[in-house]
Amino acid sequence: MDTANLTREETAARSAAVSVRSIRVELDLTGAPERARTGFPTTTTLDFDATASETWLDFIGESVDRVVLNGQDVPVEYDGARVVLRGLGAANTVTVHATASYSRSGEGLHRFHDPADGETYLYTQYEPADSRRVMACFEQPDIKAAYTFVVDAPAGWEVLSNQVPAAVDRGLGVQRVEFAPTLPISSYITSVAAGPYVRIDGRWERGEQSVDLGLFARRSLAQHLEAEEILEITRQGLDFFDEVFAFPYPWGKYDQIFVPEYNLGAMENPGLVTFTEAYVSRGAATDAQRAARANTILHEMAHMWFGDLVTMKWWDDLWLKESFADYMGAHASAAATRFRDAWVKFAASRKAWAYQQDQLPTTHPIVADIVDLEAAKLNFDGITYAKGAAVLKQLVAFVGDEAFFEGARRYFAANAFGNTTLEDFLVQLSDVSGRDMTAWSRSWLETTGVSTLSLVHDAEAGEWMLHQTDPRPHRLRIGLYRRDGQRIVRRDQISLDISDERTPITLDDADLVLVNDDDLTYAKTRLDDRSLTTVEESLSDIDDELARALVWSSLWNATRDGELDATRYLAIVRRHAPREANIGLLSGVLPNAAFALRHYVADARREAEQRAWAETTWHALNGADPGSDAQLSWARALATASAFDDVRHEEVRSLLEGRAPEGLVVDPDLRWQLLTALVSTGHASALDVTAELERDDTGSGRTAARRALASRPDRDVRAAAWDAAWNDLTLSNDHLDAEIGGFRAGGRRDLIAEFDGEYFRRILEAWQTRSIELAQRLVVGLFPASDSVAQVDKWLAENESAPAALRRIVVEQRDHLARDLRVRAAQN
Repeated sequence: MDTANLTREETAARSAAVSVRSIRVELDLTGAPERARTGFPTTTTLDFDATASETWLDFIGESVDRVVLNGQDVPVEYDGARVVLRGLGAANTVTVHATASYSRSGEGLHRFHDPADGETYLYTQYEPADSRRVMACFEQPDIKAAYTFVVDAPAGWEVLSNQVPAAVDRGLGVQRVEFAPTLPISSYITSVAAGPYVRIDGRWERGEQSVDLGLFARRSLAQHLEAEEILEITRQGLDFFDEVFAFPYPWGKYDQIFVPEYNLGAMENPGLVTFTEAYVSRGAATDAQRAARANTILHEMAHMWFGDLVTMKWWDDLWLKESFADYMGAHASAAATRFRDAWVKFAASRKAWAYQQDQLPTTHPIVADIVDLEAAKLNFDGITYAKGAAVLKQLVAFVGDEAFFEGARRYFAANAFGNTTLEDFLVQLSDVSGRDMTAWSRSWLETTGVSTLSLVHDAEAGEWMLHQTDPRPHRLRIGLYRRDGQRIVRRDQISLDISDERTPITLDDADLVLVNDDDLTYAKTRLDDRSLTTVEESLSDIDDELARALVWSSLWNATRDGELDATRYLAIVRRHAPREANIGLLSGVLPNAAFALRHYVADARREAEQRAWAETTWHALNGADPGSDAQLSWARALATASAFDDVRHEEVRSLLEGRAPEGLVVDPDLRWQLLTALVSTGHASALDVTAELERDDTGSGRTAARRALASRPDRDVRAAAWDAAWNDLTLSNDHLDAEIGGFRAGGRRDLIAEFDGEYFRRILEAWQTRSIELAQRLVVGLFPASDSVAQVDKWLAENESAPAALRRIVVEQRDHLARDLRVRAAQN
């Protein structure tokens, strides 16, 4: 039995038998700067009541050295994941002395040595179950406690946790920081960070409330931190949530820290929110990037209530925090910040993630059946986030803003600092809205799949028929758009509720008919023939941004489903993307075009289509306004395209040599993208990579250099990258990604197809021996893009007893491959 993979059944039994009063965690991080030191001392003292004579604590580390139970040393029973406790009384105090490991995978306490200045930085990341890599604990969300952290660290470091320091004892070269106890929280949202981070202070005040704000970043990156804008978004968010939730921010301070080699976008640790450094641009950034950062700031802030204040009992109800936070991130962006078009980007891109996930054979209801932690890890997906948010948006349209937020307010008041399930929220919402939410929940939260809505015109009958696959109830609008000079504008709109497979409707004449106008419901939509013709000619003339988002979304879904020829889709992109004025939409269309080229275009047409796309990116770059977001976006698209087609390699080289179009900022990250494209096509060498690394010898630079070197179009180089990915256990999470990215660079199957068979021989062992984070990167990142699913099917047939989480990933990758092959074959 894998005792690290906790099950829902056993954790439910444990929480029924254990009630925790307080937990004290002491960490000795003074040795962190010593690279040879792999671990650190950790001591955890837990005060708890028990109704059973035996239980266990969770811990994954180098060793458990001593266990003291109720004042007596007891034998250490430790299997690498669990510390067994026997002979419990009604009231208990247990202290576990152990040695934990510094992480290189982003799980637990991650350690990063900054090559720019030699400094060492630490931060924790736990969700769903990695606090046990730092402390002995009850690793489940429904056992909450007040935590007191005590951290020994080098003098001069910033030492941070969920709460403010209660005492600081400074010694010779070291310091001990004891933090005030937290309010009751789950183990996975406790947090510690330490290192010579640069600190920027701020404050939020509203009425009688006052909250200290802190921003933190590495010294070598701090100059790029857009602190003023980040603090402004933070204040706007706190204003907004304080008003709509009517529950004061409960966690004291509000620190936000940007950390290296981070696995997620961000994490909602109360009082100490962690963010990926990808949100800190080292030179140039588009407004779409800033909008995404603002959305994430507000998403995490919403978690202070949805998730931290009120927490799901088990990961089945993960949606109770993630769906709500995803909805709130967009809603608060649109309502409280300058990023008023947040729902435009949501409609075009965020929902695409949900649609893709919901068409996989492994799709699941928003309220999922999560039997264990491995299943929980994989359910941080497009269903839990984007579909859940889309369904909540639909719910708000159904019950109204005021009823929705009043339901949330009552939910917080009734369950503060507790744990809940779906029923707890539905009770509040039903009471406020006066509607029985049971049927809505069954239709949207407890089912799978996505409906496709399409209009078919019956010329003889003179009426339209709205078709729905996978029927369920929708409240939606249909927009009727007509040409007005050089613009396509909405002239009429009808609202209706549907639930049947077919619904007859009467529509006036229109050049473009948009089903799900205003994007109220969760459904894919198709364009009728006349509308598609209008879009081909005039997509960029549609004056409404949300309407354009819905059109781009419809085109992309039809292409993915094989109903719109990929070459026709790309022709539309080439014609209209250079004229797309909304940078959020453009930033979604460009990667979709690149993906369609590699996955959906028929083999016989790919070379010509790739060449046409490379030329489009070059001309659009030169046609964009100097210094505009579009100019930067097209430069990045050129770099991506040039890794597959070298028609503009001389121009790419000229960008690196300083001959860029007026206004274009070729920052270090863009330079690496351009150089890697040249390396991938044989137009740059290892010497060029070495020279670039001398210019940018930073953490990001070293990762980019590793990827560039692995991208060289040489069979031995790709073999070395393959070997490093599987066998070099010293690679960090980011460096592993770099080796994988280099191995696959340029789509050169001729260099890597020989490894297909070995992939299937390796994945089970990798899953059993590597952390789930790293194993998942290997299984997904190195999955063979072959011309058949035969090897995948053979592995699945021979490995029916493999871990369910691993099989799920392989099944999903098989489905992606099968879709690619099916869509390409239909175009031949």
